[in-house]
Amino acid sequence: MSIKSFLSIYFARFIVQKNLAWKNNAVKAQENLLKNLLKTAKNTKFGFDHNFAEIKNYDDFKKNVPIRDYEDLSSYIENIKKGEANILWPGKPIYFCKTSGTTSGTKYIPITKESMPCHLNSARDAILSYIVETKNTSILNGKMIFLQGSPELTKTGDILTGRLSGIVAHHIPSYLKTNRLPSYSVNCIENWEKKVDAIVDETYNQNMTLISGIPPWVQMYFEKLQLKSNSLIKDIFPNFDLFIYGGVNFQPYKKTFEKLIGKKVDGVELYPASEGFIAYQDSQKEPGMLLCVDNGIFYEFIESENYFKDRQERLSLKDISLNVNYVIILNTNAGLWGYNIGDTVKFVSKNPYRIIVSGRLKHFTSAFGEHVIAEEIEKSLEKALKIEYAEVNELHIAPEVNPNNGLPFHCWFIEFRKEPENLEKFATILDLELQKLNSYYKDLISGGVLKKLEIFLVKKNGFRDYMDSVGKLGGQNKVPRLANDKTLADKLIKYV
Repeated sequence: MSIKSFLSIYFARFIVQKNLAWKNNAVKAQENLLKNLLKTAKNTKFGFDHNFAEIKNYDDFKKNVPIRDYEDLSSYIENIKKGEANILWPGKPIYFCKTSGTTSGTKYIPITKESMPCHLNSARDAILSYIVETKNTSILNGKMIFLQGSPELTKTGDILTGRLSGIVAHHIPSYLKTNRLPSYSVNCIENWEKKVDAIVDETYNQNMTLISGIPPWVQMYFEKLQLKSNSLIKDIFPNFDLFIYGGVNFQPYKKTFEKLIGKKVDGVELYPASEGFIAYQDSQKEPGMLLCVDNGIFYEFIESENYFKDRQERLSLKDISLNVNYVIILNTNAGLWGYNIGDTVKFVSKNPYRIIVSGRLKHFTSAFGEHVIAEEIEKSLEKALKIEYAEVNELHIAPEVNPNNGLPFHCWFIEFRKEPENLEKFATILDLELQKLNSYYKDLISGGVLKKLEIFLVKKNGFRDYMDSVGKLGGQNKVPRLANDKTLADKLIKYV
């Protein structure tokens, strides 16, 4: 055992033990956090506009601070971009995290000196939790790779601006820098295909022990490694033990990863967002991710089925229920207030509070009132893949409202890594499983409003080619799994 491995055990135990204070007292930690956030920001422009000084409890907070999205907050952001201080949070942000918006174009999410450590410490604590539980310290002895966006930053006014992964790259602890790949110059390559090719060349002969990234882009990296060597990943990197991922549900990729790697490796799921680090997988034995309740974010929850109704009941952590889909709302030490990031989550445990990401509020298929969500799609797909021994690279679902002939239906654009022997049977299983999970969809099928879903076979690398064509290949970019119209589906037709 190396000195680094030996010391890491003690450091990991210290941090995990320290985190028990909030892990076991989550509701109290959240109550204290809200008080501190309001106290700190009461003299900002936002604090004055929303009477922070008069807020005594959570009920007061809800009366004074409405739910909002980026568009509702944009006037405050514009003030910051003009160089004004004390707008959403005391002083000025140290960074703007640049991310794509659905209706607002590019979004500029503030990161403050108080929020930056929260992004870093939670990722660290996820690894340390893994070490404490598994005693596997060997992951620290080899090289670690983080497939991410470019670390090159620009300026918006006088504020450094970049993608979240690129910003975080400037704050990697010194004790990890000697182990970390790719090199800075390779990380700065903008073209994703060329970047991954360069990463393959740079890592091919290295002792890789930990690999991290969004699953579809890590899969691309593995496939290029395999093409170069004609070997399984376990033979290229025999000491590779841990895969850290986030951004999308890993389940549809799991079988493909196991084949590419040639063995099972442990996985740790993270839930980072530009707005803050929300949760991480703290156990290999328990489902879900540990909600970070003492990490600069006060959470609110609204049942997703009620979100678009006139009256939205906002809940704090103490009033949530298990196995209910909630829209997650953030109030952060970066100055975001009542902020809807568009994700839906479901609690799978209250002791401690653990969640799964169940989908996106705006990513659903409901052209006929069925409101099919990502969780239902992924569970249906998982069952069908097991029965038909197929593998999927990527998929997208959209409604066909006005077909040339017959009843409307759901279009499933699927790029298979391994096609099912009987595609029609596979489609039937998918449809029946979806009916079991979504009673509205079942009623539409049995009532003759919809017919069974249809599968459109996307050619190999078709989704990658599409993402490349719109300038969103690699990094933190993801293909939306569901849509409520055919905007994306009409563009995917050329790749079928």
